[in-house]
Amino acid sequence: MSENQVTEAKGVVRNISDTARWAAYFRAEETKRPDAIFRDPFAERLCGQHGVDIANTIPDGNKHAWAWVTRTYLFDDFLTRELQQGVDLVLNLAAGLDARPYRMQLPPSLQWIEVDLPGILDYKEGILANEKPACRLERVRLNLADAHARQKLFSELNLRAKKILVLTEGLLIYLSENEVAALARAMASGTNFQRWIMDLGSPGLLKMMQNTTGRHLSKVGAPFKFAPAQGPEFFVPHGWKPMEVKPVLQTAAQFKRPPLLLRLLARLPQKKGPAGNRPWSGVCLHRKR
Repeated sequence: MSENQVTEAKGVVRNISDTARWAAYFRAEETKRPDAIFRDPFAERLCGQHGVDIANTIPDGNKHAWAWVTRTYLFDDFLTRELQQGVDLVLNLAAGLDARPYRMQLPPSLQWIEVDLPGILDYKEGILANEKPACRLERVRLNLADAHARQKLFSELNLRAKKILVLTEGLLIYLSENEVAALARAMASGTNFQRWIMDLGSPGLLKMMQNTTGRHLSKVGAPFKFAPAQGPEFFVPHGWKPMEVKPVLQTAAQFKRPPLLLRLLARLPQKKGPAGNRPWSGVCLHRKR
């Protein structure tokens, strides 16, 4: 079988950018619900048939849709609140097929910068060519692994705003601890980088994910890596302090999204401190120290 035939095989995750189609599929399915916790009218077009195939072909590809959807809801919630507190630039790293500049009510003066690889941004631009964003949207084609280019971008953006909010939805898990620490320090070096919304998982959850969907992503060079034993406190030595942490399971249970057994588990008192080997995920709002 030729390389082209392999990449076009039905349901195959070809590279890390294909996970954006997967996420868009879940947003599209959520949007169809009468009780949707958010609506993304662009998600169905953005995920395309390949996104549908990924979710429905990979083992367990649909099993945790509730977690993906709840993560997006929590990012939306934190973002809305921070905009009310004066954020004037949003930097979305590894933006993928996120359509927030089109689907959310945003100040027209807000600067929104999307950063990702050229292929995924070219694809998104083509799909949304006839749509108008609610704010001042720019796209930057950049490999975030290029530390020099990344720092140059951060330095330029630091001069353009007074209060910058960074989004890293679905990004950090693919990085090593050293890579995450370097990214955190690079952003903290900018005077006007003030807030950061991220999703995190525990080491226990990471092991579970590595043994299920993670196996397929490892084959295309996108293994799951990051789940700090310290939890949200991992970032304190690197310039960022947690302000608020929202657990995904407990939030999802409020909307009756997880299976019944998980909803019952969500009622149990939460233990304080890092989750360790217990499966846990959350969305965190950090401020610069």
